[in-house]
Amino acid sequence: MKKLLLALLGVGAALTVALPGAFARTEATQAPDAVPGITKNSIVIGGTFPLSGIASLYAPIPRGMEAYFNYVNARRDKKTGQRGIYGRKIVWKYYDDGYNPGQTVQLTNKLILDDKVFATVGSLGTEPVLAVRPLHKKLKVPQVLVSTGASYWGLQYKEYPWTSGWQTDYVAEGRVYARWILQNAASSKIGVFFQNDDYGKDYLRGLKQGLGSRRSLIVSELSYELSDSSYASQLSRLRQSGADTLVLFTTPTPTARAIGTAKAVGWNPKQIVINSVSATDQVMAGAARAAGQAYVNGAISTGYLKNNTNPKYRTDGAIKAYRRIMGKYGPDGININNTFYYYGVAKAYDFVKLMYLAGKNPTRAKLMAATAKMNWVNPYALKGVRIKTSRTDRFPIDQGKVVRYNDGSWTEISALYKGR
Repeated sequence: MKKLLLALLGVGAALTVALPGAFARTEATQAPDAVPGITKNSIVIGGTFPLSGIASLYAPIPRGMEAYFNYVNARRDKKTGQRGIYGRKIVWKYYDDGYNPGQTVQLTNKLILDDKVFATVGSLGTEPVLAVRPLHKKLKVPQVLVSTGASYWGLQYKEYPWTSGWQTDYVAEGRVYARWILQNAASSKIGVFFQNDDYGKDYLRGLKQGLGSRRSLIVSELSYELSDSSYASQLSRLRQSGADTLVLFTTPTPTARAIGTAKAVGWNPKQIVINSVSATDQVMAGAARAAGQAYVNGAISTGYLKNNTNPKYRTDGAIKAYRRIMGKYGPDGININNTFYYYGVAKAYDFVKLMYLAGKNPTRAKLMAATAKMNWVNPYALKGVRIKTSRTDRFPIDQGKVVRYNDGSWTEISALYKGR
């Protein structure tokens, strides 16, 4: 009995040593089918977007992504001869969170725990993404190419290594507006209208940083809540401050509302500045209906993607490819000129590039490693813009141009700038 007990203790000790090693095995040593969301034939990914509610103008983004993924699933790769990515077709699942962080949490849990996605891709909104960033970190699920330019994604990658951004960050963009104002309207009196959350505050922070010692040019700064039914009080106070330059750090629907309200309260600023997130043809058409075309003509913004509606790009190869992809793989009856479909296609292009970079046997860790090694030209971006990251630089897009709006279209009016 004593010998048997010693033998059992020996086996127990061996298991104590062996089991941690077994549980410590990472995805890198697992067969492809053992990696969540990855099989020999498919890659399951997902995201959350405001398909309804106050931010529903963004709804075309995941549908543009879907069209591009469908295109990739159907075409044969020139190098490998395989459809999809190394023979795996992309399965794209996205849900409507209504721009409500509480809904984002619930639906992201569904994507990760029920749908067992490999990664979430392009989920939209600063506050919604912040709400689920800790969950991605805890479960070690990639949260990549998020559709928000908050500076957190590029600055806090050490604290949150499972989250990555994509577009120009709002602080850098705010600095560009400051630079343009100082060079072109140095005697401006600036009135800022911003969304009262991290989204709007990031923009405002960048504007103040860019103005530096001239930040006294800001004579008034007022915010709004997403639940506000009217902006008349804030816009009236901005007008009464003596501001002659209206700077809007707002999401799409509030942008059109704010411009219409400014006109209604009798304010005729010399210059309107609109952040890039809302500088789309669709938003500007709504603003023009609310305030008149002459009122919005001359507004400035920034851009890093080609304007798919500008006649300048009518024969551009990427724009023609975009139109073919949306025509064949996009939803029926869509407005192909909608800039948010184009944004979705451009983002999906970079995700596909990331998956190739993650290799033939991708793991979640390999995907996140790839987000720190991006270095290519996205054909849907402006000429000269390069998608580039490094171990210490996690801002994939930090270049762009200042653009001006006139009679239905945005036109580039500056050389390429570097935001950071």
